[in-house]
Amino acid sequence: MEEPRPLGLSLPTRIAFIGNYLPRQCGIATFTTDLCTAMGAEYGVGRMFAIPVNDPESSYEYPEAVRLELEQEECSSYQRAADFLNFNGNDLVCLQHEYGIFGGPAGKHILTLLRRLKMPLVTTLHTVLREPDWDQRAVLEEIAQLSDRLIVMSEHAADLLQEVYGIPRGKVDVIPHGVPDLPFMDPNYFKDQFGTEGKSVVLTFGLLSPNKGVENVINALPAILAIHPDLVYIISGATHPHIKRREGERYRDSLRALAEELGVGPNVIFNNRFVSTEELVEHVGAADIYITPYRQEAQVVSGTLAIAIGAGKAIISTPYWHAKELLADGRGIIVPFDDPAAIAAAATALLDNDADRHAMRKRAYLYARATTWPETARAYMASFQRARAERMLRPRATREDAATLEESATLARLNTHHLLSMTDDTGILQHAIFSLPNCLEGYTTDDNARALIVAVLLNGSSHAGLSRRYLTFLWHAFNDKTGRFRNFLSYDRKWLEPSGSEDSHGRAMWALGTVLGNTKDAGLRGAAGRLFEKAFPAASTFSSPRAWAFSILGMQAYLDWFPGDRVVQGARNLLANRLLDIYMRASSPGWKWFETSLSYSNARLSQALLLAGHQSKNQRMVEMGCESLRWLVAEQHRGDSDIFVPIGSMGFFAEGGEKARFDQQPVEACATIAACLLAYRVTAERHWLDEAWSAFRWFLGANDLGIPLYDPATGGCRDGLHPDRVNENQGAESTLSFLMALLDMQSLEAPTVDTMVHEMSVSS
Repeated sequence: MEEPRPLGLSLPTRIAFIGNYLPRQCGIATFTTDLCTAMGAEYGVGRMFAIPVNDPESSYEYPEAVRLELEQEECSSYQRAADFLNFNGNDLVCLQHEYGIFGGPAGKHILTLLRRLKMPLVTTLHTVLREPDWDQRAVLEEIAQLSDRLIVMSEHAADLLQEVYGIPRGKVDVIPHGVPDLPFMDPNYFKDQFGTEGKSVVLTFGLLSPNKGVENVINALPAILAIHPDLVYIISGATHPHIKRREGERYRDSLRALAEELGVGPNVIFNNRFVSTEELVEHVGAADIYITPYRQEAQVVSGTLAIAIGAGKAIISTPYWHAKELLADGRGIIVPFDDPAAIAAAATALLDNDADRHAMRKRAYLYARATTWPETARAYMASFQRARAERMLRPRATREDAATLEESATLARLNTHHLLSMTDDTGILQHAIFSLPNCLEGYTTDDNARALIVAVLLNGSSHAGLSRRYLTFLWHAFNDKTGRFRNFLSYDRKWLEPSGSEDSHGRAMWALGTVLGNTKDAGLRGAAGRLFEKAFPAASTFSSPRAWAFSILGMQAYLDWFPGDRVVQGARNLLANRLLDIYMRASSPGWKWFETSLSYSNARLSQALLLAGHQSKNQRMVEMGCESLRWLVAEQHRGDSDIFVPIGSMGFFAEGGEKARFDQQPVEACATIAACLLAYRVTAERHWLDEAWSAFRWFLGANDLGIPLYDPATGGCRDGLHPDRVNENQGAESTLSFLMALLDMQSLEAPTVDTMVHEMSVSS
């Protein structure tokens, strides 16, 4: 078993397991419960929860690990489960698939759930058929297509997936059935619990059904007992619920009758109940020989056989697929199907030769050390991490979202309703829970500065009140003692630090300059000008390149109205020369950037250098601003000239390293649009306009997932793209980024713009 790969991903925080669950009596329920328990022990129970399937007219007293239940034949319950998983921040779903446990032909109801999932899906296939019917093939092939990874428990099953269903081996992980981590013990230690002291014990356990072939072992008993009269055969397990529902205990009764007819009744013990995990250890522990006399070849996994090997039992089995694989290399004896004489000969040989029997036990036990439940849990986590990493490299939309994307081509009208709903009498709140303001997170100067820029650019009397509110917030944020803006304000209006980040100060400067350069409201201009005078001296002390860039944008907006202010001109030129200096020192032929990494608000650096160069007639700055932006834009396409792919915030992009594709943030698209439009105005090169549109379409669904981030119903913008889904929260930064981007696009005066935004307007 391999450890989870160091893929640069933290472990998933919420994993949902879909499949039957104890106390329902079936092998899938036992497996799912054991897997969840093992993964909880290895990685923390808080990460795992289960969604079991209830068979018709049944209900179960599930443990706390079960969060939601599926009703087998109720299609709407599968839809509700998908909605539950999508809205509860789950990182991954692990499906335990068996045709018979889900509703519809060949269990196709489960597809209703899987088609709607937005997170990675890893499916364990408990049955892989060599000759499926049409429904079985269709269901499995669609499950394979919807799954990021498939898990099977044998190499033979992986071969069948490739040969019969055309599924590449690279998508399949072979993880053997987990087994309890039991000590290698003498069977005599457990025999007194069953009244079999001094006797040889042969065991078959599991849910009883006619395809198990138990009658063949009973038919073999007379020959075995003739040589080993002290032998007993224990048949442990309840009748399979589906069999019992159809025909009661007919099969068990027939076995009893057969044993009496053959005169071996006293040597056969029926344990007619579902055996718990703890009891199972004792049952298997007492066996000298374990037999799986199954009658059908097409079985790719047997949990009972795996457990017997894990306990180090001497095993006799018929040649179904899983047995031939597990019992190779002398780990057991294979006998023909429906052949009592062969069973008798194999059992007698093992009982006659203690050395051979113990050697077989040891080979089986040592083989199974790699399949204990802790090892299985680690292998499953490795598969989960592969699925999440692959989804990051090859993201995709759900079918439901793809349909939404088709509709989004007509979505052109937006409004400021969400901006208003996020704003109270203090300012704009920082975060949202879906489309509701999240008061718990309070306010930031960062967001209120962005909001002030948007409110001023809306340029209407109906938004003057918003401008005043946001500007009032900035006045409240400024700390005269430090000459700096504070950033974080709690909902109860308590500042959480004496000075905020340099970046937040720069954004505030940008907003104040925007007021001075864009509004004719004397009151707003006077208040903004006074605060600008107080705040701008600190900018020259900053070390953050982004704080320099934001400050340059604000200073230039100020200079658009007061072009003769030589002090502000000098401060702008000082910061612009710093940007040029770090660019010249950090850039190289293969890395044309200001720093040794790309992180956040990247395009603002190029925009600020280009703007300052253009306004100060510094051609070197203009050239380097365009050069750096051209390189950044190329890095944000990833080989697809039509799709904008901003640098992801989950690791960013260090020189010589690997680019993080996710999470993709609206603020990056907004910055790229502004920078490209500036480059278009400065150079008149048409490709800059095309790049701006490419970044703007990212908001509307032309992105890795094919899902719009802009929500026309609320006027808000979702918070970003994860590898598997959109972040449904509509926070201030995201919504303001979209509004700023739209306003920038509407400011264009080019023929192509009219065709793209003729329906776009900003309304209150």
